[in-house]
Amino acid sequence: MGFRDKKPDPISDKARSLESEIQKLEAEIKKLDTQLSRTSTPKYRSTATPSGAAVPRPVEKKSEPVFEEIKVKSLQVRDESATPDYYNELGVRKYDLPALWNRVRNHFRGPTTSNPRLVNYLAAGGVQGLRPLRYEKRVARNRVIALALGLFVLLFGSLWLYLKIR
Repeated sequence: MGFRDKKPDPISDKARSLESEIQKLEAEIKKLDTQLSRTSTPKYRSTATPSGAAVPRPVEKKSEPVFEEIKVKSLQVRDESATPDYYNELGVRKYDLPALWNRVRNHFRGPTTSNPRLVNYLAAGGVQGLRPLRYEKRVARNRVIALALGLFVLLFGSLWLYLKIR
């Protein structure tokens, strides 16, 4: 047993074997590439001929794409009811404060009902087993008021303690 009797490193052995495998694969890729470059027409297998027979097809010429001119004015969609004063020189709608207010108000209103009679029955308590909508609104309103009062007392108390300590 001497210092010269070292065990072979398994990592370097694996690296050498992988490098040799890579070199073999690169040589095979080059060989296949040269074979592919020799055959200029692609061959497709036909189902009408007996198995194993390949039918060569002519290479199709690729044509360039056809571009058409598009009229920009035909793409702009405008309201027929709107006057030209609502659009600037670029064709973009100007800032309209009343229309903005209507959009915001409609956003918070919610969707309209599809069955107003059912809504009336639910609101009046006409369906047995369901609480009237007025009662549910009142409960929700009381909860919000109680929460607001609780937050006010909490903030007022913390402000009072801060001023008392200071």
